Amino acid sequence: MIYIKTCLWLCVLVMAVAPHRAMAQAAPQQLPAVSLGAGMHMIRAQVAQTFEQRQVGLMHRREMPANEGMLFVFEEPQVQCFWMRNTLLPLSIAFLADDGTVVNLADMKPMSDDSHCSARPVRLALEMNLGWFAKRGIKPGFKLSGPPFARPPS
Repeated sequence: MIYIKTCLWLCVLVMAVAPHRAMAQAAPQQLPAVSLGAGMHMIRAQVAQTFEQRQVGLMHRREMPANEGMLFVFEEPQVQCFWMRNTLLPLSIAFLADDGTVVNLADMKPMSDDSHCSARPVRLALEMNLGWFAKRGIKPGFKLSGPPFARPPS
């Protein structure tokens, strides 16, 4: 009888906690941000630099201010590929060389498993609202500015 009561109590507890845990996992992450320049345009980019932060990225966000985005920083240059599973916003992505030069761009549809990859190995990628780069005439070869692109002194 004690076993049954304990089991029932645990079931009630799990059912009460489970929805809260699911909501916490579905909440957009908030990360430290950095200021970047794109000519006369300023960008506030949250920086995703750990595996876990990059994995979540901009998932679960319903909106994002016009000049905000997310900068993904990887440890080593590789061909980087992104998809949009659990990402509600349409986004554009710029794959960036270490000096901030745009290598290539891609537009990405929300909630899609389509893969969008860098044209060559890079360590950096910047996601912005869909069309942000195109509206500002930013194309491959354009150079962004900011602390992530500064070269350390020799």
